Amino acid sequence: MSRTDAPPLPEPLRVPVADSHTHLDMQDGTVEEGLARAAAVNVTAVVQVGCDVKGSRWAAETAAAHASVHASVALHPNEAPRIVHGDPDGSARQGVREPGGKAALDEALAEIDALAALDHVRGVGETGLDYFRTGPEGMAAQEESFRAHIEIAKRHGKALVIHDRDAHADVLRILADAGAPERTVFHCYSGDADMARICAAAGYFMSFAGNVTFKNAQPLRDALAVAPTELVLVETDAPFLTPAPYRGRPNAPYLIPVTLRAMAEVRGTDEDALAAAVYDNTARAFDF
Repeated sequence: MSRTDAPPLPEPLRVPVADSHTHLDMQDGTVEEGLARAAAVNVTAVVQVGCDVKGSRWAAETAAAHASVHASVALHPNEAPRIVHGDPDGSARQGVREPGGKAALDEALAEIDALAALDHVRGVGETGLDYFRTGPEGMAAQEESFRAHIEIAKRHGKALVIHDRDAHADVLRILADAGAPERTVFHCYSGDADMARICAAAGYFMSFAGNVTFKNAQPLRDALAVAPTELVLVETDAPFLTPAPYRGRPNAPYLIPVTLRAMAEVRGTDEDALAAAVYDNTARAFDF
């Protein structure tokens, strides 16, 4: 079996569930094929997440065309510095870019704001901070973009979807300082149990991805164990973070049952009860 081969369909869940964060535009096959495979295992709704202006437009269009797809729109934390300072290496999907400065960032944020007003756009994100891929020179642009997204989410009454990589303290500080929207989701939750308690106290949703199944992810499992049931979501972040035993192979929404079953085991709960709770939580978080 090649590492590039798609994993097999898992046994279907008995209770429908939602994938709270996926990137259908980065996956093989058509949207229709991806949604059909997901539905075959009882993954009946997905949140399609944009990471730049083009991807956010695509997310909004795809949600408009498919009842089971809900869109979230944003400039990814790594996108903001690329817009402001340029991308000489062409590390993003758009290739090499010239610096656009603050004016270009404002223009891109205005487009996200317009998309966020649409009915079938249920979230603003993924936004936040990423100190793994962006150095000190990009931090100001990231923070400016993050704060702008918080305001956009509040203005339109949409969920805020957080990308937090190696930046826990600053993300929590900015949310507290700016005032988090009523519904805030930590996508691909990456904190420990102590941070989970802080998020729970603030009423933030915590969405767990396939990496909760990885051998070295005990702190994530500890966080999952203490997170209140009513704040737990599940996601693929596909095509990334494919759950064990398929780590390294392409991920897609149909693999949600693998992660959900692992989560039920960590929490010592019945998979049907967890699936039902997670679906309700996702519908509440994204107001669908």
